[in-house]
Amino acid sequence: MSVHASGAQIEAMIVRFVRALRAAGVSVPVKSTVLYADALEAVGAERESSMYWAGRATLVPRHDDIATYDRVFASFWQSSPEPAAPAERVPLTIVLDDEGEPSGDRHERDEARLDDGETIVVRYSPTELLRHKDFAAYTADELREAQRLMADLRLAGALRRSRRLKPSRRPRGQTDVRRTMRSTMRTHGEAVRRHHRQPGSRPRRVVLLCDISGSMEPYSRALLRFVHAAVAGRVRVEAFALGTRLTRLTRELSSRDPDAALARTSSAVEDWSGGTRLGESLRRFNDEWGVRGMARGAVVAILSDGWDRGDPSELAAEMARLHRVAFRVVWVNPLKATPGYQPLAQGMAAALPYVDDFVEGHNLAALDDLARVIAAG
Repeated sequence: MSVHASGAQIEAMIVRFVRALRAAGVSVPVKSTVLYADALEAVGAERESSMYWAGRATLVPRHDDIATYDRVFASFWQSSPEPAAPAERVPLTIVLDDEGEPSGDRHERDEARLDDGETIVVRYSPTELLRHKDFAAYTADELREAQRLMADLRLAGALRRSRRLKPSRRPRGQTDVRRTMRSTMRTHGEAVRRHHRQPGSRPRRVVLLCDISGSMEPYSRALLRFVHAAVAGRVRVEAFALGTRLTRLTRELSSRDPDAALARTSSAVEDWSGGTRLGESLRRFNDEWGVRGMARGAVVAILSDGWDRGDPSELAAEMARLHRVAFRVVWVNPLKATPGYQPLAQGMAAALPYVDDFVEGHNLAALDDLARVIAAG
């Protein structure tokens, strides 16, 4: 039934409705709750059909959850304290308008609509919905689709000054003697124009350290696909797995075939979904690769929820070492998008003082934001 209430009252009822869905076993990400509120604001909450289809389109991640959604919807909204006045029922036709549908098929479908009653055209973008869906709620098919979308990713670090010189269009930098002498040959020995060279720029190295412990299981598979897309892009990206030990994965992930790359990764990582010793793993990274040169002037991104079984003082010390040599340290925490999240885990609390950017990493949109943070100067 419909609801006649103020905006604040409707928002409170939406929150209670989502809680009821979650209690019934439907996994509803935070972004979906926001989308439902936006949808109700657009279509209105005066009619039961509008409320139903708005929730059906935004809150139901799987086809198997439709029956549960119908049961919770009927139980929750029929018990609403503010019922609507009875209204005359009219025939209602729901038409799904897929943005990828050819125009000819859409025209034929429009001609087949009912002349009587009301028609609601529901448009949706599968790609856009997938971009904002939490990785933890992905199905296997959606994970493969996300891999395809990540293939277009070009992750590059912030630009740095290069030692190599490039031609300058303006009279600045060093004189380019060779180009100047060549130009004088065209003017019979007269140096009409003096050419110059100036330092160029090149992207900084990017180092990705991905937590593959048990607590990161809902996210590590998707994040490793992100890491693979970055390494396969051939833009100075190094990759490591963090667990009870440190495993370098750059060679395993260098193949452009995602299935082959992830298969080699699974074989190389011996502590998949185990515990986490972030301090010990970072110490090995600093000793063997980071401080010796790999992290110097680089953008280092740690993809982890911050749950650590090791000594937090060791993690803090190794983060301090890393921060002294890196250009920027970015921490990507998928749990940061959770409402009311506070970095109270001992590992996260110990590392945060040495982090330059603390960002989310729970969906594709968040990873797009991460790419922009890494590329920022």
